[in-house]
Amino acid sequence: MSFNDEERVLVVRKELERAHETFEEIEVMCQAGKWNGAANRIYYAVFHAVNAMFINDGLQTKRHKGSHALFNQHYIKTGKLPVEYGRFYNNLQTLREKSDYNCFYDVDEQDVIEGMEKAGKFIKTIEKLINI
Repeated sequence: MSFNDEERVLVVRKELERAHETFEEIEVMCQAGKWNGAANRIYYAVFHAVNAMFINDGLQTKRHKGSHALFNQHYIKTGKLPVEYGRFYNNLQTLREKSDYNCFYDVDEQDVIEGMEKAGKFIKTIEKLINI
């Protein structure tokens, strides 16, 4: 889907808004001791920030795996973002999938606290890169 400049800016801002709203939900989950739900929200907060960056740069994908491939191809391999961001994004997806789909796996509090801190920095970095 292509956007004119005004539409692109609007959609990018909406995705960033969603990233921040989802990030705020992490705290609610933490207060309730819902670590699996918090891990899910961490992933989706980052996912929305990445989508904002894709839209800003005219990229699109329909699947989560495609999102990771594009992210690595256009931002990690090119050096626009550090390699650890690629690893972090991939690890978040794995953590989310395990916590969402494996009833024998539970995320622990420490994973959430570390993930939340990294996700906050990740989102801020993307916002600076987008700069709208």
